Amino acid sequence: MKRTIPFIIPLLAATPAAAHLPPGEYGSFLAGVTHPLFGLDHVLAMIAVGLWAAQIGGRALWQVPTAFVVAMLAGFGVSLAGGPLPLVEPAILGSIFILGALVALALRPTTFVAILTVSVLALFHGHAHGGELGGAQALTFGAGFMIATAGLHATGLAVAVLFARALSAGSGIVLRLLGGATALGGLSLAFG
Repeated sequence: MKRTIPFIIPLLAATPAAAHLPPGEYGSFLAGVTHPLFGLDHVLAMIAVGLWAAQIGGRALWQVPTAFVVAMLAGFGVSLAGGPLPLVEPAILGSIFILGALVALALRPTTFVAILTVSVLALFHGHAHGGELGGAQALTFGAGFMIATAGLHATGLAVAVLFARALSAGSGIVLRLLGGATALGGLSLAFG
């Protein structure tokens, strides 16, 4: 537990504004990588996807996070093509609450329903990335945020697996508490 605290504190201290690094100063790829890593809204949502996939289990372990990344890239493409998507920022903030609530309630739908759910939410995240491209090159920026997003999903999966091994039967409640904290974090960002 003591080893995870130094890792978690910087994640909790991140703010949405910190996610918006100027691509010209940091390079397109690095700006893409840092965008999801330094915005609390992105961190909470992406880790929650991993937690939820772990709760569902089976093929959802890899299919749910993969579907999120693919749909996020589709939303990025829609944005780059100039396609509108209404209420992007409220939907991103709502996605944090929704994903956190799904984990808190330990809902385990079919993998198809979970894929559909995260795909819809991911479209908004990807669209936002496209809208924040600035002077970055789309391909390298997209590769950067795709890798960072997959890493955050993997972090959620790893946290779930570590708690499951360390706590056995108690891991379910810990994951549900993490989901509840995520949902409250989403509400705090939306109304704070």
